[in-house]
Amino acid sequence: MPHVAAKDGVKLYYEETGSGRPIVFVHEFAGDCRGYEAQMRFFGRRFRCIAFNARGYPPSDVPDNPASYSQAQARDDLLAVLDGLGLERAHIVGVSMGAFATLHFGLAYPRRASALVIVGCGYGAAPEFHQQFLRESEAAARRFETMPMADAARAYALGPARMQLLNKDPRGWDEFRAQLADHSPLGSALTLRGVQMRRPSLYDLTAALRALDVPMLLMTGDEDEQCLEPSLMMKRAIATAGLVVMPRTGHAVNLEEPARFNEILADFFHQVEAGRWSARDPRSATGAIM
Repeated sequence: MPHVAAKDGVKLYYEETGSGRPIVFVHEFAGDCRGYEAQMRFFGRRFRCIAFNARGYPPSDVPDNPASYSQAQARDDLLAVLDGLGLERAHIVGVSMGAFATLHFGLAYPRRASALVIVGCGYGAAPEFHQQFLRESEAAARRFETMPMADAARAYALGPARMQLLNKDPRGWDEFRAQLADHSPLGSALTLRGVQMRRPSLYDLTAALRALDVPMLLMTGDEDEQCLEPSLMMKRAIATAGLVVMPRTGHAVNLEEPARFNEILADFFHQVEAGRWSARDPRSATGAIM
């Protein structure tokens, strides 16, 4: 199995297909590289596509030290993938937990990203929801530690922003649930506590977001309540960001609406590569109504 090594020696499993400009896909907490199959097949016809499993997600290594899991480590594991594969720059696509890693990668290593796609980013970010997010994350971590993995996965997969996938595509939802049930209970719990629960709020990063000048596409479902307002905040803060809101859609947009997701990303990448994705015209952001 192909792996690259992180700075601390943790081995990260990856898959790749195609050739051309590179795209690196970064998965969500409840997923892994298999969740990007529709994107790997579509974009692999014209791009070199790489999807990898985060630490804690077999066949990547599952360190048992809680200190091995953090937002900074997730960011630098993404850098390790680029370095390990000899990629000077890449389009980076992240969903949910992967979107946070992608955003932090862009903030820390902007010259290594030719474009950033940030999907479903915002859980726990709003100050009024932060304590609730911590409580629910700890409860989920305990379920992964104490319940049979199939039962813990089903409970997680029945969250309010997953009902849209269940209703649209029951077969796709069942595949999502089954893949989550394959995950490491230890890796899941440590990821929740180390990466998700300890990451900084997006609202504490606004000064850094305003300085970000990498072409960016933000995307959220209109029924993904925890991500709507943070996505609007990031759109307003980042001059190079565009925002797509998918109607009647929950959290994992790429699973719910793969064809539309791929079409929107393809157009974005085309504009970036043609030099046509510029910063917002300041004349459109004066604060005036008319």
